[in-house]
Amino acid sequence: MTGREDKKENDLFFTCSLIDYIARRTKNRRADIVDTLGRSAIEKIYDLADVYHSDNIDTVSDYFIEKTAVSTGTFDNVADALYAVPSHWDMGKVYKRLILGIAREKKIPVVDALFEAYHSYVSDKIDDYNSSFYYDAPQNILNAFLHGVIE
Repeated sequence: MTGREDKKENDLFFTCSLIDYIARRTKNRRADIVDTLGRSAIEKIYDLADVYHSDNIDTVSDYFIEKTAVSTGTFDNVADALYAVPSHWDMGKVYKRLILGIAREKKIPVVDALFEAYHSYVSDKIDDYNSSFYYDAPQNILNAFLHGVIE
């Protein structure tokens, strides 16, 4: 480990941040971006995140939008937000923590946990910037995922 966190955790942070960035640029739900990118591209992003992270995020997102033919949608949680909007980096951190918790609790690989996280009802709650759920304690978000209820 070099730096403040494990390298693969930082790679996951970048992967989640890029998913959010692409979703915002193309006005899609995060799960739709995960599905359109597909497992192969997500594994590539995760494996090469340290390289992609050193490049301009617009360049990286353009590459994956074009490569996987991400279409423009109608979901715009940024425009719908009534309050301050968290950055794609902020949301990358929220999803990173959730995914690591899922992987740990369910004893599954990180990429499998990523797909579960983005396809859960919790993802819709996280992406509602008019609620306070996305900045709730990471353990509460994980518990909502694991137990199917928001407390």
